[in-house]
This record gives sequence, C-alpha cells and structure tokens, in this order.
Amino acid sequence: MGSHRRLAPSGFDRGIGALCALSVAALGAVPAATSAVAAPHDDPRAEVDRLHAEAERATEAYNEADERADALRDRIAHAQDRMARQQERVNTLREKLGSLAGAQYRSGGIDPAVALLFSDDPDDYLDKASVLDRIGARQAGQLKELRGALRELSQERAEALGTFDELERSRRAVASHKRTVEQKLLRARQLLASLPDADRAAYDRASRSGRSGMPGPDGAVSVPGRAGAAVAAVRSALGRPYVWGANGPGGFDCSGLMQWSYAQAGVAIPRTSQAQRHAGRQVPLSQAQPGDLVIYRSDASHVGMYVGDGQVIHAPYPGAPVRYDPVGMMPVASVTRV
Repeated sequence: MGSHRRLAPSGFDRGIGALCALSVAALGAVPAATSAVAAPHDDPRAEVDRLHAEAERATEAYNEADERADALRDRIAHAQDRMARQQERVNTLREKLGSLAGAQYRSGGIDPAVALLFSDDPDDYLDKASVLDRIGARQAGQLKELRGALRELSQERAEALGTFDELERSRRAVASHKRTVEQKLLRARQLLASLPDADRAAYDRASRSGRSGMPGPDGAVSVPGRAGAAVAAVRSALGRPYVWGANGPGGFDCSGLMQWSYAQAGVAIPRTSQAQRHAGRQVPLSQAQPGDLVIYRSDASHVGMYVGDGQVIHAPYPGAPVRYDPVGMMPVASVTRV
C-alpha cells in the first residue's frame, strides 16, 4: 500500500479557499470579510466547478433512472412470456371444455360451458355450473382449473400494465435528468469560453495539478487478484474522454469507469456511485489499498479508484480525460473495498 498524501485539490471541485485565492489574483483584492461569500458566485471558475458538480449529480440520477428503465423492460419481457404461456394454457382448457359443450348441445341441452367460452366472468359461470347435475367431477375439475388460469392471466396483465406505467415514469425521469445535465454542461462551457485566455489557461493548469509526479505504467505497483485486474483496467483507460452516461469502452463517466474496470476483472458492481458506495466493505481512508473505490462528497456523487501512492484514477468531468489525481482532491465520503 502506498502513502496517502493529502495533496492540493485539483480544479475539479476545488476548495473555496483555493478558489478565492485565484479570484483575488485575477480580479484584484477584495475585503477579507466578503471574499469567502462572493467567490463562489462571482468567480466564473468557481461557478464552472459548481456546474460540473451539479451536472455530475444529475448524471448519476440519469444513470439510476436509465438502469431502472432497463430492469423494467426486462420485467415486461418476462411478463409477456408468462402471459403467452398462460394464454396457451387457457386456450387448451377451453378447447377441452368446448368439446364437452358441443356434445351436450347435440344431446338436447346447452351446457354452461358454452357461456364460459364467451364470458368475461368465469366465477359467475362456475357458481352456476356447480349446481348442475350433468357436470361430472372431471368436468368440474377442468372448469376449476380454467378459472384459476384465467385469474392468473388477469393478474399477469394487471401487473404488466403497472410495470408499463412505471417504465413510462422512469423514461420521463431519464429525459428530465438528461436535460438538466445538458443545461449545466452548456452553461459551464459558456463560462469557460468567456474567460480571458490567461484565466482559462490557469484553470486548465489547476485542473491538472494532480498529474505531475504521478506513477506511470512502468512504475505501477503490481496488485494481486481481482483488485489488481481492476487497477490494470482503469489504468488502461487513462486518457479516454469523459462522456456522461457512458460506461465504456470508448468513454466514461465516473461511475461508469468503475463499473467497466471491475467488469474486466469479472466482478459485477452497481452502475451509480451511490450504489457503488455499498458494493463492498467500507474501510478507513488511511487503510485504502489499490482497487478500493473512493466515494466523494456527502451525496456520493463522484467516485474514483485508489491506485496507491495517494492517488486515484477517475473520470473527472467533460473536457478532462480519465487521469490520475490526488486522493484528497475533494471531500472523501467513504472508501469501499469490493
């Protein structure tokens, strides 16, 4: 296990103190009593960081709703299969009872089974049929079985309709979160574009402050087991672009990168950073080992993988590729050992 250096935060979710210092340098000195309050609102770079953080929260909400929609689609597909099999059973039972009804019709009486074949109320039919002497034990058993099959089919249909409604709500949530992400990112791009060249360059340098002195592939420590395979995978993704809502292999958001990396190790973990927080055993940051998931912010809206030497690899935000950064780049909420 490497050392756990608490290095200066990167531009991604930097602390207010560092942002105030940058603001003072660019905009001139302001009274100390007001700078801490004004900076998050007046410094475009602070606003960019805030928008990126809010976009990431919306991205994780999008991922959760999208994952829910996928699960609901699977449920609907299974329900359709079950209903098809149940309908075949109903049809077979009706055919059996239909032959009985035909024979009785020819013998001079119309059996209530005829009504059943065209009735929406099999319970009412069975109540009436049960009092008829010409319904034998075998036919009564067939009628009872048909009634049960119809009830099961009706229940399956009702549950499927409920699932369809739930899927529609999930689809609306996906669309809403997508609009939120796109709006936040558009505003962040506009703010960055409005910065003077020197300030934009300073922001870019600050956002990459964690890259100098990072261990390269040749200096990487070998890690055994599935954690080692996940670390190797996350290292192989270095330099790939941040793409919100993506889980590889061409691009990633933060939780997508973690899910993809562990999938390469043959381990399935949840899709969102909030769920990944509970994907294993939580350990203190001081005991972090390569392969552990480092969860950031109180709402668990960002995640990176600890790779040793006080560093994580993560997908930071749009425009910043998968990269190394200090483990203390933003407030650590928890560390999870998968």
